[in-house]
Amino acid sequence: MTALFGLDLRGRRVLVAGGGTTATRRIRRFLAEGADIVVVAPAVTDDLRQHALHGDLVWRERGVEPADLDDAWFVLAATDDRDLNDTIAAWADERRVFCIDCSDARQGTARQAAVSRHGDLVVGVVSTDSPDPRRIRAVRDAVAAHIDAGEVDLRRRRKGTGRVILVGAGPGDPGLITVRGRQALSEADVVVTDRLGTAELLVTVGYGVDVINVGKSPDTHPVPQAEINRILVAHALEGRTVVRLKGGDPFVLGRGGEEVHACLEADIPVEVVPGVTSALSVPARAGIPVTQRGLSTAVLVTSGHAGADPTAVAAMTHGTTVVVLMGVAALPDIARAGLDGGASPDTPVAIIESGTTADERVTRATLADITVIAAETGVKPPAVIVIGDVARPDLLASALAATPI
Repeated sequence: MTALFGLDLRGRRVLVAGGGTTATRRIRRFLAEGADIVVVAPAVTDDLRQHALHGDLVWRERGVEPADLDDAWFVLAATDDRDLNDTIAAWADERRVFCIDCSDARQGTARQAAVSRHGDLVVGVVSTDSPDPRRIRAVRDAVAAHIDAGEVDLRRRRKGTGRVILVGAGPGDPGLITVRGRQALSEADVVVTDRLGTAELLVTVGYGVDVINVGKSPDTHPVPQAEINRILVAHALEGRTVVRLKGGDPFVLGRGGEEVHACLEADIPVEVVPGVTSALSVPARAGIPVTQRGLSTAVLVTSGHAGADPTAVAAMTHGTTVVVLMGVAALPDIARAGLDGGASPDTPVAIIESGTTADERVTRATLADITVIAAETGVKPPAVIVIGDVARPDLLASALAATPI
């Protein structure tokens, strides 16, 4: 019978005897856990040599000795000599130090689990019979995929400290949320959501999760930012896990910084999960690279709320790609200011509405006529506006559209 325990090895000495491929693979786990690693081996792989060179671990270039175990909390016997590994396991047993014997797990006192991490939850798989690493990794990967797909309710059953997780939902396609973002949704007791880019993701939240819609549209702001901040703090103070689900990335023109400050001022633990920002991903999905060798090496992201921002106007005249978020209403002023500031009337412009969703539509024109074309075609938010040579219709979009998926 094997009992499973979680061991905290942060800052604690882990002795690794051996420097080959097996040791290298196992050491990566210990490095990720912040262990104090000492490798004892006459020779090591190039990977371990680099880690030693950069101070990630200590390498003692010799054979292992019993005294090497004296200050260890954990031992990995991973030499190429089966008998030596068994001997090291015996030395560890005499010192009451847990040891993995890589030659024969039955000779050691510990086994290394195949692990996957899901926020503050760690899932480990071990075998209790003869070791079969490929088997346990297959089980781990299947379980991890199930969890990361949002199929498991990760809400706490025992009341704990309230917290807020700011999650960037990405540009609209639910497949573009990060793995950690989807995990966070599974942990939520409360989801405070924007109007854009989140609807399909909310289908996956568990029954009993409170969903509070605080979304805005260009002309309607029913829930002021101060009230959103209050909602986050109030629910977290009740001991609940609150996910603030925001379109795009919470720190790219998303007022996420204000919400973090509100949480910190109330002593609420807060985690920020970056999202795939619409400023870059929406043009990319539409076949528009915001930088392209020979055309543009810089990108300026601005908000339409800023109107004809002088920095954006200057960028239009210097070959910099300008990406405007929330800019449909301000488009006439932005185009006029760009032309008055010296930008070429032939500068390509693309407007991508509802990017990455089934309703995506791309409208193209030049800076001189984009305002008229946008009005004629009825362009509406949400939309991302790209101004610059990278928005030329013949650059990549036509080639991508012709490529079978």
